[in-house]
Amino acid sequence: MTQGLTPRAAAMLWLVAGAANASAQDAQEVPAAREVLPTVLVSGAVSERRLSDAPYAASVVDADTLRGAGPMINLSEALARVPGLTANNRQNYAQDLQLSSRGFGARAPFGVRGLRLYTDGIPASMPDGQGQVAHFDLASASRVEVLRGPFSALYGNSSGGVIAVVGAPVRERFAGLDLDAGSAGLRQLRVSAGAPLGQGWETRLGVSHLETDGLRPQSAARRTLGEGRLAWTGARDRVLVLLNGIDQRAQDPLGLTAAQLDADPDQTTPQALQFDTRKNVRQTQLGGRWAHRFDEDGVLSESRLTAYAGRRAVTQWQAIAVGAQTPAGSGGGVVDFNRRYDGLDGRLIWRVGGGTLATGLNLERQRDDRQGFENFVGAGASQRLGVTGALRRDEDNDAVTREAYAQLEMPLSPTLNASAGLRAGRVALSARDRFLSNGDDSGALRFSYANPALGLGWKAAPSLLLHVAVGRGFESPTLNELAYRADGQGGFNTDLRPQKSTQLELGAKWRGDGLALDASAFHVATRDEIGVLSNSGGRASYQNVGRTRRQGVELSGSWEPASRWRTQLSVSTLHARYRDGFLTCSGTPCPVATVPVAAGRRIAGTNGGSAYAELAWRPFELASRGELAVEWRGVRRTAVNDANSESAAGYGLLNLRARRGATLGALRWELIARLDNVADRRYAGSVIVNDGNGRFYEPAPGRSVWVGISLRQ
Repeated sequence: MTQGLTPRAAAMLWLVAGAANASAQDAQEVPAAREVLPTVLVSGAVSERRLSDAPYAASVVDADTLRGAGPMINLSEALARVPGLTANNRQNYAQDLQLSSRGFGARAPFGVRGLRLYTDGIPASMPDGQGQVAHFDLASASRVEVLRGPFSALYGNSSGGVIAVVGAPVRERFAGLDLDAGSAGLRQLRVSAGAPLGQGWETRLGVSHLETDGLRPQSAARRTLGEGRLAWTGARDRVLVLLNGIDQRAQDPLGLTAAQLDADPDQTTPQALQFDTRKNVRQTQLGGRWAHRFDEDGVLSESRLTAYAGRRAVTQWQAIAVGAQTPAGSGGGVVDFNRRYDGLDGRLIWRVGGGTLATGLNLERQRDDRQGFENFVGAGASQRLGVTGALRRDEDNDAVTREAYAQLEMPLSPTLNASAGLRAGRVALSARDRFLSNGDDSGALRFSYANPALGLGWKAAPSLLLHVAVGRGFESPTLNELAYRADGQGGFNTDLRPQKSTQLELGAKWRGDGLALDASAFHVATRDEIGVLSNSGGRASYQNVGRTRRQGVELSGSWEPASRWRTQLSVSTLHARYRDGFLTCSGTPCPVATVPVAAGRRIAGTNGGSAYAELAWRPFELASRGELAVEWRGVRRTAVNDANSESAAGYGLLNLRARRGATLGALRWELIARLDNVADRRYAGSVIVNDGNGRFYEPAPGRSVWVGISLRQ
């Protein structure tokens, strides 16, 4: 059922925009279309390079695509078009997006794991491998870069892929107002301003406020996000200071069982209402970068220094049954932690024999002051649920990463280039228990790693680049994954080992005659894969499940057959399987794992592949005056647990979008409308991997409408 704006209302707005556009054309001619420049990539390389020349699998989503994909609240709006990447909106602001790259990160029941996240070069991933993207200000981005394959391992621990948001420079003075409205009671207000200040200085400020009633009962949310940017460019120096903050309060509708999803995908499981499940998040982060360029005739080319620090506070009320909190080892049903984190990265870039060498040191630290409380007070008829009760957990969690790295890019001939790199380091993870009435759960682990990568790029023709790369990856357990032992007893999970992978990638890139094609094939062999053993009663425990294999093919391309037509296509396959059999749990409680998982089962949380296709038409002479487009997205079925006893069905969706804009005096305006899931298909848009209660499925909306209005002066 459509909620909020109806398709008819959206169509009326579209007609009004058309009339206004005609008046605007009479008032003033729309400026000429901007020159199309080559797409530039920062991720994966020593210095900026063209995307078409990057000898590894990478994708770039530009600012125009971000705006047309939706209200710029979630990365999932635009990243569905990137091959090899799963970016699912859980329709639950109490949990982050479900993100994975070539199957890395698929096990995460919340947050982001196995991927490295950056905004303007400043990490949004913690040293233990956890990350979050809710504080990314997509409205200020010039592009989002996605790096896949062996060279992502050069970003260190838990870098099965890289997602980097790059902010837009301020070239002219502006003030902006954006209004968004859509289904499920979505409404958003965004104000922004920026200006070049002279003598190389520029600044940008943006604040947005979001409110939504949510798709299901107990899924309302409100979020305030702010970001400030100050930059200076001199003759030899570039400085950037970035400050962002988020304050979010969201209800949590939890997942549904298969029976609940079939009966009514708009329902909320009763436990969510009973315990008033919800999550509050506040985060502030300050970061800076300084780059200095040296004389051209010296061996030292450039120095770069990045530093950042932040605080994150989270309180989450979970639906943990009162009886499940009786055991002495229970951490309660309320999670409450305050995190302090910081990092420092120093890099020198050298000129070496016609090539470029980067060397650097990196330090990242994280400390969580973590408590757990019962989610009830009182007993019997006077008992209240969904409140903060007695203390059940009190500890400090620490993670520290120290790394050294080097990366070389060297031309071997006019058409052949080599890239090689090594990142070595140590991650230390520890817990110091202060709640000793139920025993001492303190513990510590240290892991060392060395991730090499080697690649070749051959310019076989002016329009064709062939590339091959091989590398080794490393992913440590996170602090959350070490918190509980697999045998259900108290104490640090010291038996859990990091997973290590060997990756191979072959690819090709073609550019010419309005056609761009990227293709890659990959093979990943992993040992000591980390998997969920049990997930119930507020306690998720993990184990190493042996060897796994990931392999697949990724294809993406765009074509402009005529000046007013544009097509885009991406297709990817993923064959992600366990190579060894093991035992796991299927329900709660689970004192001993008894459910066999046979070799050859699909890795939980992964699908067999996805596809995206788009056809866009610019009905006017200039692209800035409007666009009509049809989109199609398809995803194959997703395994929800290791035993593969259940799966989220595959689906195909048809979406429509329309844009119109013009200039009226000094005011530039644009109206964007989307009609998503035109066929009103109901399906599970994301899954909660290996949920002990069988509530695996997070339903996606049916037919939905979004309209956005943007004003710039």
